[in-house]
Amino acid sequence: MISCKSERELGLMRASGAVTARALAALRAAVVPGATTKEINALADRLIREDGGVPAFLGYHGFAGSICASVNDEVVHGIPGGRRLRDGDLLKVDIGAVVDGWYSDMACTIAVGTISDAAKRLMRVTEDALYVGIAAVRPGVHVSDIGNAVQTYVEGHGYSVVRALVGHGVGTNLHEDPPVPNFGRKGMGPILKPGMVLAIEPMVNQGGHQVRTLDDRWTVVTSDGKLSAHFEHTVAVRAAGFEILTAVDADEAAALARRATNGGSIGATQSPNAAAG
Repeated sequence: MISCKSERELGLMRASGAVTARALAALRAAVVPGATTKEINALADRLIREDGGVPAFLGYHGFAGSICASVNDEVVHGIPGGRRLRDGDLLKVDIGAVVDGWYSDMACTIAVGTISDAAKRLMRVTEDALYVGIAAVRPGVHVSDIGNAVQTYVEGHGYSVVRALVGHGVGTNLHEDPPVPNFGRKGMGPILKPGMVLAIEPMVNQGGHQVRTLDDRWTVVTSDGKLSAHFEHTVAVRAAGFEILTAVDADEAAALARRATNGGSIGATQSPNAAAG
């Protein structure tokens, strides 16, 4: 069942999104060569709690981390641990918070030290694809219109979108209806209505779209061992279009909305948080 949130409930989700966005912006400085994903996880946990939230992922179906930390060919759901980051790695941080019972969900890909030009391009296209998908959000369109926009943009740049994993609704649960694929034909699936809240999250591979899950039953990797990137925002459907809820404040939300309206790209690769630099 798809729920539409009231203005009061959207306000609560906006507050949750700000906690998530502030934590992600702050922990970027910790992503350096030599740091472990466990250390970054501990920092994220502390930042969320100090800001009045609870980590959304910790204990979710038994997950052992407060963030998902996925490196290089790891697409999503990497378990934080003793792995030390190396110069040239791509770290995907998926992070969420619960504030007053309301969830928010966000992700970005962070360059560790100096990365290759090929990795920079993958990051840029994936991040731009997120905003291209967000720009498709407005009342009256179908859920599949978001995925079609993402897929068209990504494949037009020579990459592939993961099909085994999709975005989702968000609210008083981390995962709610409807599923939000990053692929598909226009005009399919539920019609968007004001008050619906979606986690839109392109997962983009350098090679084929196929993935597999490691023996830990969590970490999803590319089947061909090539790099993957991931970006995500929690987005509300509004009467006039959309609102990005995972922003540190109203000014950043407005800046991110302009980015989406301008077709995704604003030039240089940046994080989903304008305040993060």
